[in-house]
Amino acid sequence: PTPAGVIRFTVLLLTLLSTWFILQTYFQHSWKAISLRSWLGEHQQKLLRHKCGNQKSCPQDYFAFKIISGAANVVGPSMCFEDLILMSNVKNNIGRGLNIALVNGTNGELLKTDAFDMYSGDITKLQTFLQEIKHGTLVLVASYDDPATKMNDKVRAHFTELGSSVVGKLGFRDNWVFLGAKGLMSKSPFEKHIKNDKETNKYDGWPELLEMEGCAPRKMD
Repeated sequence: PTPAGVIRFTVLLLTLLSTWFILQTYFQHSWKAISLRSWLGEHQQKLLRHKCGNQKSCPQDYFAFKIISGAANVVGPSMCFEDLILMSNVKNNIGRGLNIALVNGTNGELLKTDAFDMYSGDITKLQTFLQEIKHGTLVLVASYDDPATKMNDKVRAHFTELGSSVVGKLGFRDNWVFLGAKGLMSKSPFEKHIKNDKETNKYDGWPELLEMEGCAPRKMD
């Protein structure tokens, strides 16, 4: 071949090699970028926090909630609704007995919180409180220490109307968490109860605490 031909061949070869190198570098960076985006997406998904720290998110027309009962007579209960703490030790609005929060069943607005000591004369106060709950109100309940020492049949009937299935057998130092509603036409699916039993109690004289989380539909019926 002539010198000119050798030069043309060398230039062509160098051009092909340069093109191959550029394409390889581009695709390597592109795949790395895709892989990085994928990893960040997966990592972000793992870090995603649901309302109230629940394990799952709730559908659009549902409210996220978590209710935790007291532990013996030492650690008080807590309630979270739509990522807002309603009652807790930190808020200093809990007490031994029954802790109750009322929430608007349409917009999720907190209406009222109160604690009722079942050792004392709070039973009359509790009865009035339950009678005045308006239709469509969500009712969140958490026990602390003892929920039932002076609970009478009228109070039990009010809770039954709110959807409770176990309030009729609630006893001394039992643990109980419950979410019901005024005007509920059936039994609430949101309720847990554990008996005070010296054979199975986790603490000396008290059963273990209860924790319940879920998604409450707007205007439960």
